[in-house]
Amino acid sequence: MTSRPIPYIPLEPKGWRMAMGLRPLDPRKWLEVDASRDEELVLKQQLLASSYDVVVATTPDGDEGSSELLDEVRGFLGAQHPALPLSASSLGHPIVEAARLVQEDLCVLVRSDAWRLHAACVCFPSRWNLATKIGTTLDEIHGPVPIYDEQLGGPTNAFFDRLRPERAFWRLNWTLIDSPSLHQPVGARQSPHGDLAQWFFRVERQTVRRLPKSDAVIFTIRTYVASAKELCEGDPDFGPTLLLNLDTAPTPIQQYKGWSGVAHRLRSSLEATVEG
Repeated sequence: MTSRPIPYIPLEPKGWRMAMGLRPLDPRKWLEVDASRDEELVLKQQLLASSYDVVVATTPDGDEGSSELLDEVRGFLGAQHPALPLSASSLGHPIVEAARLVQEDLCVLVRSDAWRLHAACVCFPSRWNLATKIGTTLDEIHGPVPIYDEQLGGPTNAFFDRLRPERAFWRLNWTLIDSPSLHQPVGARQSPHGDLAQWFFRVERQTVRRLPKSDAVIFTIRTYVASAKELCEGDPDFGPTLLLNLDTAPTPIQQYKGWSGVAHRLRSSLEATVEG
């Protein structure tokens, strides 16, 4: 992917913390369009052609929500970005047709006994396997995440139950990785190789909204990746704040994220940069 400025740096100034971090979403800013659009849509098309079963998973329970999602995507683009072409194709699953139009990955969750993932097109996963998530509950999706059950499981399910179509929300998530590739399918969460010069700061802008007709909840994920070294060079606060967040993350989180030992190497890189 071509290196471009990253619009979000969601590091905590006082150190790492586990939080939902939800903010009200302006409906006019639901989805984001930028200079990477053409490049990322071409990559999506390639992945859909070569790895469809890796990046798409659906069940019949997700069809109604997916069709409404496609209508919402077309309506949003038509209103907010009228110069963009809108596909007239209706040959594929509606969630795939919607995903072809936007840079975001798209997920549809439907309430039965619990909120379950019933349709998704995720071309740019952050080292997780979509096929193992389809049909599962919010708790099962987040099962591997340390501390989630104790701190966020109940609040997350309650939030989904209370969500109404007239109010949408967004949040940010980040990690440190040793590849700039947007498509990061299932793989071991090992510590990034090398040092600062080989690391990339990966940010997900996630939105959550409930659709008025199907009552499905739509979860979108827009992924940004930037060179960690370039971010350090461009902002003197980035490196120290990143180091603080790595240092203060609980050991189980560091192990899950693949951050074990990274703080020590980052500290050495930052010290070498200052001395140089």
